[in-house]
Amino acid sequence: MYIHNLNPVIVNFGFIEIRWYSLAYIFGILIGWWLAKKIIQTKINNGEISFEIKLFDDLISYLIISIILGGRIGYVLFYNFSYYLNNPVDIIKIWEGGMSFHGALIGIVVGTYLFSKKLNVKTFFFLDVIAIVAPIGIFFGRVANFINSELYGKPTEVAWSVIFPLVDQIPRHPSQLYEAFFEGIILFIILITLAFKKSVGVGKCSAYFMIFYGTFRILAEQFREPDIQIGYLFNFLTMGTLLSSFMILIGCLILLKFKNNESSH
Repeated sequence: MYIHNLNPVIVNFGFIEIRWYSLAYIFGILIGWWLAKKIIQTKINNGEISFEIKLFDDLISYLIISIILGGRIGYVLFYNFSYYLNNPVDIIKIWEGGMSFHGALIGIVVGTYLFSKKLNVKTFFFLDVIAIVAPIGIFFGRVANFINSELYGKPTEVAWSVIFPLVDQIPRHPSQLYEAFFEGIILFIILITLAFKKSVGVGKCSAYFMIFYGTFRILAEQFREPDIQIGYLFNFLTMGTLLSSFMILIGCLILLKFKNNESSH
């Protein structure tokens, strides 16, 4: 058993705080950006695509805006709609917390689509690259969730249980770390392995990301406390499980679409 005593604030200057959660976003984006450029450059060198690598830097601006807007709007719509309907001004108070992964994912897809059309490049080319590096950001984000004592797990008696004093004195599953391992490390290993296989065409990494992330998230939800304001949908489903089920379905449809295209050529 571990008693959580981590401080979510790294440095407090009085007028401003530097938090682990903020650094998680920054490091996730910077490392993901660096690796994405390496992957694209490799594909350019291999003659798989003709593209000016410097233009990819412009996509980062689209993605940052897409993540923030999509994540926030997703949280408002999926997780706390009634509250924000009565308190619309609080929607802009992002610093108080409240971001949705699935909302951010939708935002990324929309932002990438708009950017791709502008450059006349296949949307799924960029989405594949983003899918490959996304687990890096997810890993840092889940570790930050653990440091923040949020998205904690259900009560348990396992040896590696954690007591979050900010929550209660009950030993709980460190579900944030389960997600960091499966949605971050394992998912990254799967996708980076597929990234350079010629048999894995455009669009498939995006599909596999949807399928594997959705699967890992549903498994993690079994150990995670449901959101207090929502609880269980239909008495057995969490919102995360429901949204991740749609992810798996969409991933399978994308995979089927590209496999059918291949067989028709």
